[in-house]
Formats: sequence, structure tokens, C-alpha cells
Amino acid sequence: MEANKMWLSLPKDFRKQLIANVYCTNCSDIVTITDFINVDHPVGVMLDGKCENCGSKVARVVDMDE
Repeated sequence: MEANKMWLSLPKDFRKQLIANVYCTNCSDIVTITDFINVDHPVGVMLDGKCENCGSKVARVVDMDE
């Protein structure tokens, strides 16, 4: 899967920052995403998963354009 290759091409510490910086509309706060999958997105990669706090669906798009 191309999305996973792009995701793994990012430095590990940067990936950790992105995982811990996702907005949850239910919590109205920045949360950590859990149980996520990497999905191809027109601008890069989308992390599609759950809010660590409340379990609601959350997503984060990572722009991979240079």
C-alpha cells in the first residue's frame, strides 16, 4: 500500500508528533489517535482511527507534497 510506504518514510519522532496531534470534534481538543490505518489521500496520507479519550472517529491528513 502506497500510503503505508509514505507514512514510514517520515522520521519516527515526527510520526509520533502527528499521532499525538489530532483534533477530536467530540472532545473539542487535541488528542492522540489510536487504532488507526493509513489511507491514500490526494495530498498524501490520511490517518483514520479513534480518539484515545472518547473513542470517537478521528482523522488526520498528512500533506506529503514537497
